[in-house]
Amino acid sequence: MHESVANYVAENPKMAGVLFTALLLLTQASSVAANAAASNPGP
Repeated sequence: MHESVANYVAENPKMAGVLFTALLLLTQASSVAANAAASNPGP
């Protein structure tokens, strides 16, 4: 799978920025969700 992704990005250079942005947003969203869960102790 790694080779197919590398080939795809090589054939479509614009998608490298899109993939990077998507991964950046996912990592930020997961940290926000973790902080929200940690700050809510529950009943």
